[in-house]
Amino acid sequence: MKKLFSQVKKNIENKLFKSFSKDIGIDLGTANTLVYVAGEGIVMNEPSVVAINEKTGQIVAIGKDAKKMVGKTPSHIKAIRPLVDGVVSDFEITEKMLRYFIEKVHKKKFFSSFVHPRVLIGIPSGVTEVEKRAVIDAAKNAGAREAYLIDEPMAASIGSRLPVMEAGGNMIVDIGGGTSEIAVISLGGVVVSRSLRVAGDELNEDIIRYCRSNYNILIGERTAERLKISIGSAYPDKASRSMKIRGRDLITGLPKEVNVGDEDIRDAMERSMRIIVNTIKTIIEETPPELISDVMEQGIILAGGGGLTRGLDKLIANETGMPVRRMEDSLTAVARGAGIVLEDFDNLQEVLIESESLGPIKV
Repeated sequence: MKKLFSQVKKNIENKLFKSFSKDIGIDLGTANTLVYVAGEGIVMNEPSVVAINEKTGQIVAIGKDAKKMVGKTPSHIKAIRPLVDGVVSDFEITEKMLRYFIEKVHKKKFFSSFVHPRVLIGIPSGVTEVEKRAVIDAAKNAGAREAYLIDEPMAASIGSRLPVMEAGGNMIVDIGGGTSEIAVISLGGVVVSRSLRVAGDELNEDIIRYCRSNYNILIGERTAERLKISIGSAYPDKASRSMKIRGRDLITGLPKEVNVGDEDIRDAMERSMRIIVNTIKTIIEETPPELISDVMEQGIILAGGGGLTRGLDKLIANETGMPVRRMEDSLTAVARGAGIVLEDFDNLQEVLIESESLGPIKV
C-alpha cells in the first residue's frame, strides 16, 4: 500500500512538473552546444566556450561572447573549452555552462525557479562509465529534474528521421568537433560502432601544422577553421579556391600574409580523412551481411559539421562503393534527435543508454 501511494504521489508530481517545465534535449558538443526545447524546437546554438577570470575565479562570458575572446584575452582571462574530444575535462566549468544554457531557455517559464526540467544529453558512443557519470552529475547539479543520456549516433539517426526502430540497417557517420561517431543501427540499438578522437578540432590542428611546415607562418585556431570551412575539401574539385591569411612569420617574428589554395588544405587534412575513411571501411567489414544489404540500399548518412566538408561524400563513396548522402541540416541532427525522443518518450525511451551504475538520476 505504501509503495502504491508513493507511486501515485510520484505520478502527480511528474504531471505538475511537466505543466510548469519543458523537457530539454542537449547536444553537448566539443565545439558547439545546441539546446532543443520540447514543443519549440532548437532554441539555442552557442559555442562550448567559457571565459574565466583566473584572479577572481569568476565567469566572464559563456558561449558566443566567450568565443570572440579566444586568442585575444589578457593573461589573467582564459577562454577555455570545458569539453575535450566530446567528454568533460573540467567538471565545474561544464556544470556552470550547462546551468547557464538551461536557465537561459527555462527562465521564461512560470515557477521556473522551483520547477526543474527533464534533460536528455547526447554523448559520444565510446565514453567510459566515469565520463558518463561526469555528464550526468553536471546536468543534475545544473538544475535538471531528471537526467538521461543517449548515444550521439543514435540521436543523429533519429534526428535524420531514419527508421531506427525497424529491423533494417542504418549507417551514420557523425563528424563533430571533438569526435567522429560511426555506427550501424537496427531495432533501436547500435549493432557496431566506433568513436574516433579525430574530427573538426584535429583537422584544424592539421591545417595549423601544415601552414607552419610549408609556409613558415603561425596561425591560430580560428584562422584554421575559416580555411577549413571556406576552401577545405576532401576530394579534388574542378573549381579552384584560395584564401589570404595573416599570421606570424616563424623566421622573422613579424606579421606575414600568404595565399593558401584548396589543394594545400586537402593535403593538410589528408591524414585525418584517411583515418575516418579507414574506420568506416572497418565498420562495414564488421557489419552482418543482411544489414550491409540494407545500408547499400539506404546509403551511408553524413551528419555533423565535418560531414559538410566538400567532396567528403565522393571520397567515402569512391572508397566503399556505397552511396553516400548528407542529411538536411546536419549540424543540428543530434539535438533534433534528442528532442524527438523527449516528445515521444514512452515509445522511444529504450534507445537511451542503460547502465546499472547510472540509470536516470533525479534531483
